[in-house]
Amino acid sequence: MKKIGTLNALLAIFALFVSMLCFASKAQAQEIYTANEKSLARHYAVPDWFRDAKLGIYFTWGPYTVAAKGNEWYPRWMHFKVPPESWQGKKPGYHIELLDWHTQNFGHPSEFAYHDMIPRFTAEHFDAAEWVDLFELAGAKFAGPVAMHHDGYALWDSQITPWNSANIGPKRDITGEITAELRKRGMKLITTFHHARNLQRYKGQSYERALQKYGHLDMYHMYWNSHFPWVDGLATSSNDPELAILYGNMEEEEWIDTFWLGSLKEVVDRYQPDIVWFDTWLDLIPEQARFEFASYYLNAAGRWGKDVMITHKDRDMPYSFSVEDFEQGRRDKLTNLPWLTDDTISKQSWSYIEGLEIKPASWVLHDFIDIVSKNGQLSLNISPKFDGTIPEDQKAVLKELGNWLHINGEAIYKTRPWKIFGEGPTKMSNSGHFTKHVDYTAQDIRFTQNDNTLYAIALGMPHEEILISSLSLNNSLEHDAVTSVKSLNGNYIEYWKQDMDGLRIKLKANSPSQLAYAFSIQWEKRNDDLVSFTNSGGN
Repeated sequence: MKKIGTLNALLAIFALFVSMLCFASKAQAQEIYTANEKSLARHYAVPDWFRDAKLGIYFTWGPYTVAAKGNEWYPRWMHFKVPPESWQGKKPGYHIELLDWHTQNFGHPSEFAYHDMIPRFTAEHFDAAEWVDLFELAGAKFAGPVAMHHDGYALWDSQITPWNSANIGPKRDITGEITAELRKRGMKLITTFHHARNLQRYKGQSYERALQKYGHLDMYHMYWNSHFPWVDGLATSSNDPELAILYGNMEEEEWIDTFWLGSLKEVVDRYQPDIVWFDTWLDLIPEQARFEFASYYLNAAGRWGKDVMITHKDRDMPYSFSVEDFEQGRRDKLTNLPWLTDDTISKQSWSYIEGLEIKPASWVLHDFIDIVSKNGQLSLNISPKFDGTIPEDQKAVLKELGNWLHINGEAIYKTRPWKIFGEGPTKMSNSGHFTKHVDYTAQDIRFTQNDNTLYAIALGMPHEEILISSLSLNNSLEHDAVTSVKSLNGNYIEYWKQDMDGLRIKLKANSPSQLAYAFSIQWEKRNDDLVSFTNSGGN
């Protein structure tokens, strides 16, 4: 009996050993990415779900909204006072008068620092279910928070930094609550990171000293590569262990490993985001650390069985495994590679400020349609108040956007670009980041397609006959004849006609007004002798 017991014990140990080997082998099979571009390039950068989704919503929200002044860079500019005579004819930054305003309303930063503002970020009216309901109503397929802005405050329950929403301020795991509501609705999670600038890279280099030394303050001496200015005697230059974490007063190697990379890994492990989005200044992070994050994230996604995505700006991640993002801008032409635009619902700050001017829904929608027609997607930012409410004027725009997509969504979701992005008189003056606003008209047409259906979207309400010249009988783009034209909002076409000049469409007088008008178009092989094809009396 003793021998049998010993044998059974040995067999159990052997079985456990084999099981561990199998588990290790399986884990090793999943850990396919290493921290180099050749390995990471095996990852397909653009998931199909992202190309299908088209629209996401995220929110710039943190302690800086307590002041509701300036913009989301308030934590930086509250320390600056730069006299106009030092500008050399050009204002060297935004809101450089905020030191006086902060002193009058809260006290001098030596008495009331940025970290003193954080407990006032209460979010008492924050309702994750209500927020995500609104995002879904607006037509978004992915959503999420600015997980960490330049200020280093974490909008999740973090063990990396004590300056997080679960520990100080709302005392709630904002990212966790939003994630739970998104998952209930089958929506994807985006988490955005802007913390590459949080490290204090200018220890002992004060803008005040530069002002005294040079008599002026040019762009270089604004010390852009760190969010918080080093000011002697203020919290931004403190060596207090907790304050040093918030203000980035750490040795670079330690900061990169424990704070920059540690924060990312923590969010990946806790919330399994579908998109990790990076702001500019990512090139300040050593390439190897960037690649280490990418391999960590992609290997984790392999274990989850999820297709995930990484974004970059300014070419600070390779195209081979990440997607390019344009800030408040877009392409002026159709591209082969899919891309992303991050834009905000307002004309000013990304975060809430008093008097924030909101874009009209037509502006947001027309830019969105233009983006989609050129192989892009949109991540639209909103600006909640410090108490967790979303202002009504922002809600109204999101609802208008959602109403249009509810009717015309088949021309957007799951579509792909056509042979050209569009036609019309209105042209963009620049391409890339920070493109200038243009006012589109009903004569500006944008195209998308899905299977055998072409969609033509007029960027305005057509009150007269519209002519789509790209769809003429003798066009070089499509050799088939149009057999069907339908308006997606119902039976409102008085007539349509395809001739040598193009496709002509006239709406009925009772056609409901829309911010943009979408048509679906079908084709069939045409007779070479056909010179026109006309249909009247409905769709």
